[in-house]
Amino acid sequence: MTPRSVHQDITVGTKRGSDELFSSISNGPYIMSTTANGNDSKKFKGDIRGPGVPSRVLHIRKLPNDIAETEVISLGLPFGDVTNLLMLKAKNQAFLEMNSEEAAQNMVGYYSTVMPVIRNHPVYVQFSNHKELKTDNSPNQERAQAALRALSTSHVDTAVAAPSSVLRVVVENLVYPVSLDALCQIFSKFGTVLRIIVFTKNSQFQALLQYPDGASAQAAKLSLDGQNIYNGCCTLRISFSKLTSLNVKYNNEKSRDFTRPDLPSGDSQPTMEHPAMATAFTPGIISAAPYGGATHAFPPAFTIQPAVSFPYPGLTVPALPGGLASLSLPGATRLGFPPLPAGVCVLLISNLNPERVTPHCLFILFGVYGDVMRVKILFNKKENALVQMSDSTQAQLAMSHLSGQQLHGKSLRITLSKHTSVQLPREGHEDQGLTKDYSNSPLHRFKKPGSKNYSNIFPPSATLHLSNIPPSVVEDDLKMLFSSSGAVVKAFKFFQKDHKMALIQMGSVEEAIECLIEFHNHDLGENHHLRVSFSKSSI
Repeated sequence: MTPRSVHQDITVGTKRGSDELFSSISNGPYIMSTTANGNDSKKFKGDIRGPGVPSRVLHIRKLPNDIAETEVISLGLPFGDVTNLLMLKAKNQAFLEMNSEEAAQNMVGYYSTVMPVIRNHPVYVQFSNHKELKTDNSPNQERAQAALRALSTSHVDTAVAAPSSVLRVVVENLVYPVSLDALCQIFSKFGTVLRIIVFTKNSQFQALLQYPDGASAQAAKLSLDGQNIYNGCCTLRISFSKLTSLNVKYNNEKSRDFTRPDLPSGDSQPTMEHPAMATAFTPGIISAAPYGGATHAFPPAFTIQPAVSFPYPGLTVPALPGGLASLSLPGATRLGFPPLPAGVCVLLISNLNPERVTPHCLFILFGVYGDVMRVKILFNKKENALVQMSDSTQAQLAMSHLSGQQLHGKSLRITLSKHTSVQLPREGHEDQGLTKDYSNSPLHRFKKPGSKNYSNIFPPSATLHLSNIPPSVVEDDLKMLFSSSGAVVKAFKFFQKDHKMALIQMGSVEEAIECLIEFHNHDLGENHHLRVSFSKSSI
């Protein structure tokens, strides 16, 4: 879709007050006018639209209190032009309109797999019930409108706004080492990185990085300047370089030209003369949200190509270890990055229901986001448990998706544990079955390299995806099975082309979580064990 003119298209509203908009099933366009005294009046036009139906308008929830317009817009920029914005700051919510439905679908698809995080707040992106936003141009909307004009690449005069396609990057407060590959991953969100050089100057770790065009450089600078790579440290300071192109002679850990894979490696030295490089790579807690906008958390299972192609247009993401990393791509090979310390693999779960929690239920639930090795419910404090995942990325993925979710009527609290592993009870010491070793479990979802399960990781939702259903099992059998737990089945649908799979919608996310725990691997007969996971779709 071709973007319309600035005056027609880039109109932005900032609304404070009632959010009855979200319970409406109106189709839009949403029309808002703001009177001089700040009272909002709104009206809806359109027909009924079911939830989850693709739309170029996106509804973003759970934003930080002091959210800036530019931060919301930067969520959408990697996927296409952002054509409209409506902020509901009092409700910590916003509406973002993309220039096409395809861009919006790419954005929702990507963020359903990689939880976007703005300043340590996980935020939620879903399709809106509205097809487009219509907002007026009253004075109190000027700031949001200016932000949109500044950030929307289709309306930026790149010759003026971006003096160079080369960025100079300084990493301040370098508590943990930052590699050339780490910078490539972060900056690839905004365009293809052609060349990069890292060096130390005036005791500061710096980089020069070249994009194919000024627009990519501009978008990266606007979104990343001032952001932290890791929690509370490794702050990016970005400016345009006076250079117009980089001349790279060697491909190694200090420099790389992705357009010239034939270059020699040269006689490379360590990248940084920084004390942090001399110590073991032990960063402690690395945020699952290394910079505002989105996390790119790939397991350390990536081979460095010039860039790993991503299933969404315009996104190329090279490999990155550990903390920055939640998605995996099929067929990836192990990469020789220094691993995160083993302690990051162990999660401490608190506020559990001591009457109902079991090691098995935690194994099944956390197993949606990674392979659980061991579970220990604490003997003297049964509302607490330790869960050991197979690697730090899976631990961070489970923590970001399950924190705050309801289990057995209580809200899960999840943090990284100081323990490096979960200890099994010594022989002869009985612990009432509170510690279980699952390292050889056949139920691990991610043990096969390149498993398609990697691309089907979604946040808990009321709709469950069922698979491995035998031909003899019909809709009523499955509805009856899921109702037997006391849960409400709201809707059910077999996949048209494949009756081995279905979607089932429960009464709430909490009911869906408990049904997943109870019925994943349920024996349906004919040597078929039901597979249950959270769905990104609704019925």
